[in-house]
Amino acid sequence: MEHSQPATGFSHVKPSDTPYLAGGLRDFFTYRDLGIKDATGGRVIAHLVKANATPEEGTGWHIHIADFQIVYMLKGWARFMYGDQEALVSAGDCVHQTPGLRHFLFDYSPDMEYLEVVGPANFASVEVDGPCAVPKPHHWK
Repeated sequence: MEHSQPATGFSHVKPSDTPYLAGGLRDFFTYRDLGIKDATGGRVIAHLVKANATPEEGTGWHIHIADFQIVYMLKGWARFMYGDQEALVSAGDCVHQTPGLRHFLFDYSPDMEYLEVVGPANFASVEVDGPCAVPKPHHWK
């Protein structure tokens, strides 16, 4: 039996090809598409995520309906709750968020920027109840 994969395409996206745009999953971040969604026929998305506004409430508790997700912090830092555990994710750190992991990004630096890779590209984000209280974010001066 022959296994066939949907067609994929070559992609080479330069920084000047795709700007950071508002209107993504979170209004306090901007997103820069890296062309992977189109190149993989929607199987994977890769984008850069950058802080756009001071932390107020954070993301709220949520899960992603996805098969795969990693966050690689390029600049700055972000503070997450993963279940009832707090984690500081700093530049150079890579986090594999297992499918269905209950999490909350509640604080981040003004220069925070990370690479996010998720499969499938059209993943869902679902609000859920949290297992614990979340620390308050700091506010940029």
